[in-house]
Amino acid sequence: MAREELTRLTGNGNGNGGPCGKDDCPNVYRTASGSIVVQGDVSKAFQPPEGEGLVEIPEGVLREAVRALGW
Repeated sequence: MAREELTRLTGNGNGNGGPCGKDDCPNVYRTASGSIVVQGDVSKAFQPPEGEGLVEIPEGVLREAVRALGW
């Protein structure tokens, strides 16, 4: 799945000069099927099961995503 196929729920996509540049990460996206994709720093908090991964995102990014979804 390409990023262009996702609906961005957070960030304005202008690359606000942060460490991720134009990728504007961390970020939260929604797929066409309604699932959520999270972009952030890789976390090593624990070893997840095979096929899964952990990312860390700031609380403010998650709050912005919740507002965008109307939850």
